[in-house]
Amino acid sequence: MMQIMAQGSFRRIVRDAARAALAACIWSAPAEAQDRLPERGKLIATAGLIQVEGAGGGGLAPWALITGYGTRDAVGANVHGTVVRVTNFTLSTLGAAVGLYDRVELSYARQFFDTGATGRALGLGGGYQFSQDVFGAKLRLFGDGILDQDSWMPQVAVGLQYKVNDRAAVLRAIGAKSDQGVDFYVAATKLFLAQSLLLNATVRMTRANQAGILGFGGDRSDAYHPEFEGSAAVLLSRSVAVGAEYRTKPDNLRFARESDWYDAFVTWLPTKAVSVTLAYVNLGSIATRKNQEGVYASLQLGF
Repeated sequence: MMQIMAQGSFRRIVRDAARAALAACIWSAPAEAQDRLPERGKLIATAGLIQVEGAGGGGLAPWALITGYGTRDAVGANVHGTVVRVTNFTLSTLGAAVGLYDRVELSYARQFFDTGATGRALGLGGGYQFSQDVFGAKLRLFGDGILDQDSWMPQVAVGLQYKVNDRAAVLRAIGAKSDQGVDFYVAATKLFLAQSLLLNATVRMTRANQAGILGFGGDRSDAYHPEFEGSAAVLLSRSVAVGAEYRTKPDNLRFARESDWYDAFVTWLPTKAVSVTLAYVNLGSIATRKNQEGVYASLQLGF
């Protein structure tokens, strides 16, 4: 019996020693080996929100950050839904986006623009609806918005959004030159972790009317125009962020002037996988209807 107990104690000693040795090997391994350990992901809120055209960013402007919580060794993704309800119109968006190794972002959004009762006054019929598909791609060029805290350099990315509207005949009738077009943009995003502050500036080359809802180009201008989009956000706590955005717009159509957009938002992040955004949004004049202001609401689920 004593021999059996001694053998059992010896096995436990050997087992515990082996475990300790394995742990020591792991934690003393070179950085290249540790990089292969399970992915922990980005900090909460650093995945960005979803922009109304489907890109990772704020509600109105794409940011240089790549969507999702995947870092350089992992993939992140999300699905999202957004509703913008202003005085006379409603814009609804459904979509999905994926971030590949914190380098490339691919996105798709389907937009529905409902004219409601105003459609009848515009000669389109009550509840007339425009639909648009938006295919997006973004590439991070340089900088790291999270890790580069000792540098002034922002994270910089370039992107494009290919948009296809389904109302070609109506768009031609109001003076638009095309029912499809491509926006190109460059975005610079700087995150100040110590101040819980994010700043973003985006320059977009576009010929889209109302982001493409009213087509591309027009009887006033069919050229590409550089437009500015800016965002600022502050993380008040681990789960609440507030911010504001401003987006300038081209003015291509004679029948209806186009205004700049701006918003003020609050975002709640109960977990990394869920974010809910509510905002006051002002879209100015749309299709001859002035003072288009109201509420923006968005839900994002992802990892």
